[in-house]
Amino acid sequence: MSATLSEGVKKLFREPNYGHLATLMPDGSPQVSPVWVDVDGDRILVNSAEGRSKPRNVRRDARVAISIYNQENPYSSAFIRGRVVEITHEGADEHIDKLAKKYLGLDKYPYHQPGDQRVILVIEPEHVGSIMTD
Repeated sequence: MSATLSEGVKKLFREPNYGHLATLMPDGSPQVSPVWVDVDGDRILVNSAEGRSKPRNVRRDARVAISIYNQENPYSSAFIRGRVVEITHEGADEHIDKLAKKYLGLDKYPYHQPGDQRVILVIEPEHVGSIMTD
């Protein structure tokens, strides 16, 4: 069952705050990575590249958790558990450029590697917890 993101939580995802995405390794152990994040309605978007742990892990087990906090006020934070409901290459290059603008102030993502194929992981929240002190 999907959960709704409050406007305060959506704001955390719209601003240049880093998220931490947890996926599950083949042996069931957690793997956590800092990630650039975006929001589309009540869904969370994470951009990655094929061949990395995140896309491999979520194809096998779609369950994820993500935490995020306000970089200027770490006491404002959100904690989300959910599932990756879509994995798409469509628009992924443009999306990473959008995130580069948000996080680096650059029009183009500067770390493209030859042969990289970008992918967007679309996360549907199932449980949302937050602490808003703003």
